Amino acid sequence: MQDGLHEDIDKDMISRLVPYYQPILALDTRRIMGYEALGRIRAGEGVRSVGPFFADKTVPMAEQIKVDRNLREQALAKFAASDPEYGKLFINLKPSWIYQTYVATGELPTLQLLDKYKIDPRRVVIEITEESFLGPMEQLRAVVDLYRDYGCLIAIDDVGSGFSSIDRIAQIQPHILKIDIHMLQKSERHSGYYGVMRSFSTLADQIGASLLVEGVETEQDLQRAIEIGARYVQGYLFSPAVATFRPALSFAGLLEAGLDRRRARMLHVERHWSAEAERLQLAIDQVWKRRVGDRDSCNAGDDFIEELLEGLVLADSPCIRLYLCNKDGIQVSSNYQRDSDGGWSKEPQYRGHNWSWRPYFIPLSAQFADRPQAMVSQTYTDLDSFDRIRTLSVPVGGSCILFLDAAELEGER
Repeated sequence: MQDGLHEDIDKDMISRLVPYYQPILALDTRRIMGYEALGRIRAGEGVRSVGPFFADKTVPMAEQIKVDRNLREQALAKFAASDPEYGKLFINLKPSWIYQTYVATGELPTLQLLDKYKIDPRRVVIEITEESFLGPMEQLRAVVDLYRDYGCLIAIDDVGSGFSSIDRIAQIQPHILKIDIHMLQKSERHSGYYGVMRSFSTLADQIGASLLVEGVETEQDLQRAIEIGARYVQGYLFSPAVATFRPALSFAGLLEAGLDRRRARMLHVERHWSAEAERLQLAIDQVWKRRVGDRDSCNAGDDFIEELLEGLVLADSPCIRLYLCNKDGIQVSSNYQRDSDGGWSKEPQYRGHNWSWRPYFIPLSAQFADRPQAMVSQTYTDLDSFDRIRTLSVPVGGSCILFLDAAELEGER
């Protein structure tokens, strides 16, 4: 056992245990929305974490539970005596502990403590920690539902790592998903991790949950958390775990500044792409009318695109690929792919492909039918190159759409 904590507990040092509280901030209100209760043990003039004690597999579970319940009761007792403005309290519970305790006793000690201290259960978040659970997931869901039915909110910790699988999320249907900080850091260096992080934002939307990014230590971490859709943030950029609660607006200025920087950067980016779409629309319309005239036809196909490439329309464009489709999503031209030397390669094998299955196509078609104008997609990862790109969609004639894939701007993320 690290730091001799196991030995300390054996010597009945329970009296030295103390809960600390790390603030969790809401981006929408810029307020502290709650605190995560974390265990500490007094050591000399300071304190140290009891996390290694709970991670030590040589320590009997009964001893770990004894320590955990002591800390939990202290945390809840102090929370009960605090001002309601301090928001919610996040309590960490191992799934195997709550399940085994309920099966053995038919009781859930945390709910008993809420009654004892007269705490509104809506102010408590039961955080299911990252740990294997060997029983059927339906049985764990049944126990978790007892907390939910009592009025508590449910969170799942360390989503995307270890044991926090999609099955656990689907079964439990939490109110809050907590993202593992290591994935946030990896997403800065690897686009694959970035895509996975963004997918958790979509997952949260689909199940009616909020995304909480923990471990935010730098301004860059905060910007990335905002970008992937976090509603809540937590970490050393704001505060470590401390012994006391803080005023709700303690970090409002820091959050507001981060949101302002993100908003300013994204407005600059979106204005750039809107201007590029308008420029391309005007230039492409001129070529189309000169080449095709008033005929409403997509038969021009490759000839039309090759005339675009011969001119200066795409000379300064970040476009890396373009192709023409009809209104039904059928590709009526070859692909034209920019080479590393700036030239263009023709790929005729893509003629006839049907792209109407892409999620963006039907809303795009409806938009063109009502009000034809160039549009720009959100950034996504290209299926072939795995580069981060956007797609500009330019209506041409009355029934064709020219798609231009372009590399994202440097610093766009």
